[in-house]
Amino acid sequence: MGVGSSLYEARRKLCQKFNLRRILAGGRLVKYHQYRDQISPEEYAERVVKGEIQDPVLTFQLRHGFELRGVLSNYLHDTMSCNFASQIEWLNPKFKAKPSAVRKVRVSCVQYQMRKVTSFEDFARQVTYFVDIASDYGSDFLLMPELFSVQLLSQTSTLTPQEGIRELTAYTKPFVKLMTSLAKRYDLTIISGSHPVKRGKDIWNISHICLPSGRVVEQPKLHITPNERKWWGITGGDQLAVIDTPAGKIGVLICYDVEFPEAARYLADQGAEIIFVPFCTDNRQGYMRVRYCAQARAIENQVYVALAGNVGNLPDVVNMDVQYGQAAVLTPCDFAFARDGIAAEADSNEETILVCDLDLDDLHEARHSGTVTPRLDRRPDLFVARHQFKDMTPLEYHLDEGPLGDQPKFGG
Repeated sequence: MGVGSSLYEARRKLCQKFNLRRILAGGRLVKYHQYRDQISPEEYAERVVKGEIQDPVLTFQLRHGFELRGVLSNYLHDTMSCNFASQIEWLNPKFKAKPSAVRKVRVSCVQYQMRKVTSFEDFARQVTYFVDIASDYGSDFLLMPELFSVQLLSQTSTLTPQEGIRELTAYTKPFVKLMTSLAKRYDLTIISGSHPVKRGKDIWNISHICLPSGRVVEQPKLHITPNERKWWGITGGDQLAVIDTPAGKIGVLICYDVEFPEAARYLADQGAEIIFVPFCTDNRQGYMRVRYCAQARAIENQVYVALAGNVGNLPDVVNMDVQYGQAAVLTPCDFAFARDGIAAEADSNEETILVCDLDLDDLHEARHSGTVTPRLDRRPDLFVARHQFKDMTPLEYHLDEGPLGDQPKFGG
């Protein structure tokens, strides 16, 4: 072991000896002067992380388990780094938090029964029932299924699938108002499944993440199935972001999205600790595709993945007539977690709410000192992930409390 490696090992041992949570440091971007006219220091640092550029300092630090957290300006007077430095962090996997600081969260996943409703108020009563239960159990998060709002189509005469989905977009404002008011009233974060929303001439399938503060983040579905394109004319979105909540950092992948490893990898790299997957599947084969992929995402990214779907049937709603689902919370497969990588799962095809406790500190300990450490053992020199997501600014909804107001009328 070289001198540099020995010094870094000594730092880690010292951090563990005094039970410190992390090492936070800066390091000169030594070769940045060679790129200053081509790229920003932030892009330079990111390319070092991806293995596209070898930096004598940052590359060495990354090999010793540090992660890039940002770029510091005016770090010191140095022509080689142009005064820029990386801000790096190493989390102590053996850190023992005081009991009051243990990062445990409670997640509730609704296995929602699709049934005929007579009005939006009837729909709202069913949703409120589940939010109330989740609150009674002290939940931090409540996950609803994908497109469970299609239940509203059962109150009207039969429409073609494309007519129905376009009519349903008229309910976007009352739907978001309902979810926002419930998140504020019950003081928990609601991942509102998903709902069709107009974007110009297009229709996006969007999950509204409603925080207790009244803040709402829209996360569109990125990958659209052949069925959604054919029957509903839905278009894929182009935004993906990690969301800061009072109980931790989360991401949302809507159903089919979890079958694409790069989407979950991006969220994990941006700091997500829990990935929520609202889904809608009509048979066991479709469900198992989502389930197996979600389990793989939990293992390869060392994150928790929570799923919630619809059950039951809507006989008069074309393309949503039957549902198959089983809510579950999945974990990495290691000693700190449940034996089979399943923290909890519901009985399939029964309306229920699944409640599960998760320890976020277990994730970080496993990432640094688990039986396997896939997040540390990646090969950026061989595989580079790129993304071109558009900026996503969280929406701030200021919806007054009280009655839901006039609702859209189908066929109008």
